[in-house]
Amino acid sequence: MKGRVLVIAGSDSGGGAGIQADIKTITALGGYAATAITALTAQDTCGVYEVLPVPPDFVARQMRLVLEDIGADALKTGMLVSAPVIMAVAEVIEASARDLPLVLDLVMVATSGDELLDMEAALALKTRLFPQARLLTPNIPEAEALTGLTIDSRAAMERTALALLAMGPQAVLLKGGHGAGAQVFNVLAEQGRIVAVSARERLESRHSHGTGCTLASAIAAGLAQGMGLGDAVDRAERYVHEAIRAAPGFGAGCGPLDHGHAIVPFDD
Repeated sequence: MKGRVLVIAGSDSGGGAGIQADIKTITALGGYAATAITALTAQDTCGVYEVLPVPPDFVARQMRLVLEDIGADALKTGMLVSAPVIMAVAEVIEASARDLPLVLDLVMVATSGDELLDMEAALALKTRLFPQARLLTPNIPEAEALTGLTIDSRAAMERTALALLAMGPQAVLLKGGHGAGAQVFNVLAEQGRIVAVSARERLESRHSHGTGCTLASAIAAGLAQGMGLGDAVDRAERYVHEAIRAAPGFGAGCGPLDHGHAIVPFDD
């Protein structure tokens, strides 16, 4: 089941999101994680207190060295910090990884509500990385910010997913965790249409820090292992759901998931 995933993202000092969550997730699902770190953060379950960006040239160097030696079967991006970092990442992908599936996790708004990306960087994402993405994985606030649309129903989610799809990615998974109701709906759009809508029980828990990072990395692991997009998304959604259910209860705020619950091969 090995599949090599190069993750380009920031570090989370609390271990629940970012590079730490990415590595745990990919490992739990039987893959191999390599990393290019874009930023160091000082954060806990209550918020992000400081961000120390990594210079764009060094981010690019990390990527190139991994790709030239270890190689990769898929890419996953998380926190990309700034427009210069996004441009550097895009250039390496265009030069050395154009044919690899890219799972683009926007990381514009954290689960805690912290804004993690400015408008210049968001524009760079749309122009340079959206067209290279195999899959875009926005949450509801991010999707609303990108499209200007209001999402207040499942039908609105579907309209917004199609609007995002028109911006250039091959596929969009619009995540409904920020919505209301007893069920969480995720909408998958591809080739100009809605191809799947999943519904899972909403777990009432404050321990959901890093769910976006975790889901995107789980999907990237599936793609790296040769799974089709629909199957990779389904396995990833089930993995995240159980990781929330098994959360260890750490921290005073929005706590981490239990990424290790699937160390024994997950539904191979």
